[in-house]
Amino acid sequence: MRSRFSKWTLTSLAAVLAVGGTSAAHAPKAAAATTATVNGATTYQPIDGFGFSEHFGRAAVMNGSQGLPAAKQREILDLLLNRSTGAGLSILRLGIDSGIQPTDPGGPNATPKYVWDGVDKGQVWLAKEAKAYGVNRFYADAWTAPGYMKTNGTDANGGTLCGLAGATCASGDWRKAYADYLVQYARFYAQEGVGITDLGFTNEPDWTATYDSMRLTPAQATEFVKVLGPVANAAGYKVACCDSFGWTQQKAYTSAIEADPAARSLVATHTGHTYASAVDGPLPTSKRTWMSEWSPNGTTWNENWDDGSGYDGFTVASAVHDALTKGNTSGYVYWYGASLGATRGLIQMDGAEYHVSKRLWALAGYSRFIRPGATRIAATTADSNLRLSAFRNTDGTLTVVALNASTSDQQVSYSLRNTGIGSGTATPYLTNSSNSMARQAAVPVSGGALTATVPARSLVTYTVRR
Repeated sequence: MRSRFSKWTLTSLAAVLAVGGTSAAHAPKAAAATTATVNGATTYQPIDGFGFSEHFGRAAVMNGSQGLPAAKQREILDLLLNRSTGAGLSILRLGIDSGIQPTDPGGPNATPKYVWDGVDKGQVWLAKEAKAYGVNRFYADAWTAPGYMKTNGTDANGGTLCGLAGATCASGDWRKAYADYLVQYARFYAQEGVGITDLGFTNEPDWTATYDSMRLTPAQATEFVKVLGPVANAAGYKVACCDSFGWTQQKAYTSAIEADPAARSLVATHTGHTYASAVDGPLPTSKRTWMSEWSPNGTTWNENWDDGSGYDGFTVASAVHDALTKGNTSGYVYWYGASLGATRGLIQMDGAEYHVSKRLWALAGYSRFIRPGATRIAATTADSNLRLSAFRNTDGTLTVVALNASTSDQQVSYSLRNTGIGSGTATPYLTNSSNSMARQAAVPVSGGALTATVPARSLVTYTVRR
């Protein structure tokens, strides 16, 4: 990871215009009606959730280290984690650094000298807060092994874990010591009342950063999986790998692990980023996959929904859609939930104040209503501008998400097949330049069908109930 401080229907034109937030004089021309089919008989991936990170001290900033008042802290937490008023995010990615063993204990076979402050740069506070909101998926991931365990002797600037093939060091073989170190980090969280569920040992192993980073080839990552896996699994933690810099690049890591029967059995989740390359298809595995870090490139703080910048809300909504429907991802973890300055995060913290980007509501259009345990089901339409996805939640509700890439409003007749919902209501939530997850009037479902209009360049999430 780079350093990133740096209807609605249905009876009148007036109703359609009200939903779109437009006036009759300036309303986009409506496109011809289109049809869409949601078919519960065709199932795809299960959903683990949607998440964010506050690594590199951002959690401490959120907790007031730079003057953010307690009331504002709570407002930001609500925006990120509240299922009724915010994004309802359900995964927290924690960053592991060398803080729990800052000095060499005297070699890989020496007794470790662990240190725990119970704070972890604010991440313990944030994890406890997230748990109180109902989050139970905590992904702890290391950017690097401690420097003295690596070929270059420092946390930063790459280097490779000593003891791996091609990485011989005078200090010895640190593979097992590093595995124990990672598990100990998770155990420290357990004593704080937070259960780490997923454990990762590398972040962007194919990119050298001037801060915490460590290089591993696909073969070396596969080798270390076979060291960490038994230790982590015995302690109750699932192994995730490998958080490559790009989705295409992650395929090489996934392929290497899949080609090794022992390693394949030890990795529960394959994780990749989308900086170097976007999601263009599934990773080559039948295991769960996550898009585990991304935020769009940009040079200024941006609060807009659809300005063509490439780092607005519409861009994020499109990326989430592609990850779910092209990549069949079970998890989607955005980079910073809240950060500083010209952040591409969802929220900008600014001393005693904060500002919200439409990127938050783009993600919320998926994360608030597609809950952990849901299953993606088929959603199809002939309209190439209408980007559809559908999900069956464990409580029996159906979530249908429609992203209209057209500059025209689009009336859509949805056929709900094999969903168990023949009659009921569909409640739309609208996000565009004028609205942020704004609840709209419920649309009736009758005979397994409903009709609604998706305004131009808008995201609409429908919660469908019997």
